[in-house]
Amino acid sequence: MRKLILGLAISLDGYIEGPNGEYDWCFTDQDYGLNEFFGQIDALFIGRKSYQIAQQYAEQAKGDIVPGMPKITEYVFSNTLTTVKEEAILIAGDAIAQARKIKAQPGKDIWLFGGASLTATLMQHQLVDELWLSVHPILLGNGKLLFQEQASRTNLQLLESKTYPTGLVSLRYAIVH
Repeated sequence: MRKLILGLAISLDGYIEGPNGEYDWCFTDQDYGLNEFFGQIDALFIGRKSYQIAQQYAEQAKGDIVPGMPKITEYVFSNTLTTVKEEAILIAGDAIAQARKIKAQPGKDIWLFGGASLTATLMQHQLVDELWLSVHPILLGNGKLLFQEQASRTNLQLLESKTYPTGLVSLRYAIVH
């Protein structure tokens, strides 16, 4: 079965966005392991808000929501959108059943790109297998937290850690179900 990997940038104090939705604090001066990660995935899960932000960014960046990202299948989870870009697949209705079905299909791993509510739902239903967090050396103090309150603890097993000269620390954890 394919793994679902939550991979994203996070501030040291746990925020994935600044107070105005900004992510200008994220380092973009080097690869930080993304190219290797791209070889591991062939699909992406994204929520409506993150999808809309990513599409705005892609328009400014000549089509790429993440620079250098290969062509992969994008699954957009939304009960309010009626259309998505031509190459994407809209997932409406029972997101959990759909996510399970997609994970069971043959293929490479799946990148859980965002957002916070989709992540919370998939975490709650134990569908996320790994966390790959790029911890940036900044305290934002406000914004959107990655993790909301949970009903129970989530045990993690460290798979890999890497420190970069910029102060960014890459952490990969397996979720122990």
